[in-house]
Amino acid sequence: MNLTEIRNILNDEDIMLTKSLGQTFMHDQNQLRKIVGLAKLTPDDQVIEIGPGLGPLTGLMLQSAGHVTAIETDRRLVKLLEERFGEQGNFNLQHADALKVIRMTEFDWSVHKLVANLPYSIASPLLIDLAASAGRPHTMIVTLQLEVVRRMLAGPDSREYGVLALLIGLHYVTGEWFTIPRGSFYPEPNVDSGCIELLRRETELLPPGLCPVFKKITKRVFSERRKKMMKLLKRDWPEAAVAEIFKTLGLDEQIRAERVTLEQFVEITQHLSRAEPA
Repeated sequence: MNLTEIRNILNDEDIMLTKSLGQTFMHDQNQLRKIVGLAKLTPDDQVIEIGPGLGPLTGLMLQSAGHVTAIETDRRLVKLLEERFGEQGNFNLQHADALKVIRMTEFDWSVHKLVANLPYSIASPLLIDLAASAGRPHTMIVTLQLEVVRRMLAGPDSREYGVLALLIGLHYVTGEWFTIPRGSFYPEPNVDSGCIELLRRETELLPPGLCPVFKKITKRVFSERRKKMMKLLKRDWPEAAVAEIFKTLGLDEQIRAERVTLEQFVEITQHLSRAEPA
């Protein structure tokens, strides 16, 4: 599906795109093929696609994946997707809000690959919720704003390092990635995008019961980036417990959160989880 075809369909169906949904459709065939190539799809793969739009990526994935489930919230696009792919046996379409589906704990994503050009408006909260879910996908190949991709890749001592890198990094390691120019989309967004591969960790860094504590710690210490991490932690945990873990890890009492590694945050979580909240 090229740019002319996308424009013609939107015009013929009298569809005005909704900015609040972050609707922008990829038409660059080279970029679409690169995404499918990064996903390494086989007939054994069950794929979930969030925000398929008019289906340019969907059509390519149906050629190589065993099954594709597409989740689309826009009723107008659901109708077009049904007309285009409804007769294919390896295709299933859900008219739903993807964030609500993720929060349905009975839905198990663990045997799926998520391959999607995610709507900008929901990308970060969607990935955070999905990574934290018990049935998280074993692989995620997602297209996002380039700024968000850089935040996922960021490490300590960088400006982009923060809550997103840590909450995703707790459950996934980053793989390959590439930049997608803004001209690959219609309507053309104001920023470039990036496609990144996220691979589920084979061994969990924390037991499920401690993951909410990890999230609370990271959100607290990055809520005021320029303040000392120790001072921020003392708002929620006893001073003695905070001082003890800093001494154990050899952390300077003046250190700020942006210099603390994922592994150190894991150890801090394990220690503070045993202390009574302040």
